[in-house]
Amino acid sequence: MRGVDTVWGMNARTIARWIAATRPGFLVVTLVAVLLGIASAQACGAGWHPLDAAATVVLALLAHAAINLHNDWGDALIGSDARNTDRIGPFTGGSRVVQDGVFTAAQLRDMVQMIGMVVIGGGLVLAARAGPGLLFIGMAGLALGWAYSHPRLALMSRGAGELAVAAGWWLVVVGADYVQRRHFDAAPMLAGVSPALLIAAMLWIAEFPDARSDALAGKRTLVVRLGPTVAALGYLALVVAAHGWVAYWWRAVWLPTTAWWALGSAPLSLVAAGLLWRHRHTPQRLRAAIVLTLAAAVLHGVLLTAAYGQIAGLR
Repeated sequence: MRGVDTVWGMNARTIARWIAATRPGFLVVTLVAVLLGIASAQACGAGWHPLDAAATVVLALLAHAAINLHNDWGDALIGSDARNTDRIGPFTGGSRVVQDGVFTAAQLRDMVQMIGMVVIGGGLVLAARAGPGLLFIGMAGLALGWAYSHPRLALMSRGAGELAVAAGWWLVVVGADYVQRRHFDAAPMLAGVSPALLIAAMLWIAEFPDARSDALAGKRTLVVRLGPTVAALGYLALVVAAHGWVAYWWRAVWLPTTAWWALGSAPLSLVAAGLLWRHRHTPQRLRAAIVLTLAAAVLHGVLLTAAYGQIAGLR
């Protein structure tokens, strides 16, 4: 069985292409979000369930991979990626596996469905172990991922994509905590807000190079709707809000005493905001700002996880 187009018959080269199509470099933000949720549960003295933690990591990464493929499928249908000559690869404009003839849109759709079945099946097993609340978290997350790109709702085209992304990654933190804690708690709900906002900032700044092709395809993202000047100010407001959230709740003693560590990502975000303002009309020069935005989101999550981890280590 040669199996270039089937799951069980895929050769190593095809598997490598599928992995590349999921944009694995971006999956690190999901890994960090899961670790933050696990750390918040441990800091509060929740029981340690290592197998469930490992399953949470795997299922969350698979879900993110499927959502990335689904996004490429949705963009292929409306033609935004095909029109995109301003992309800054690999950060904007999708994986281009359809445009480069690596896979067809139908193949992307089929792979999304197969990964989705694995995620749903694994999620049901994990929910049976952790509690029914995980079902609501999982269904909400998958619904947001589907609605973001599917042409029937296309939240990405209606100016609601950033909110959907923030909500989705907030749910990752809450869900990872729930698996360990076995019930809902305010701690991950507070902890998950600032990383979610910085991940939404990644999408926001990536929309600048893609704005022209998005507008031509009818994909009216917030950057398309607001224009470069207002959108650049919006990006600044978003990253300031993320770090301000941590500062406020740390001062209110709702976050760990070492949560101020997470403010270490603020300089990266502010430099990125400055570069975005400078180059808002020449988005092809935003590579450095995009890299800094990704670095800030990862660093913020890592530092916040470390803050919770220290509390857990002292217990």
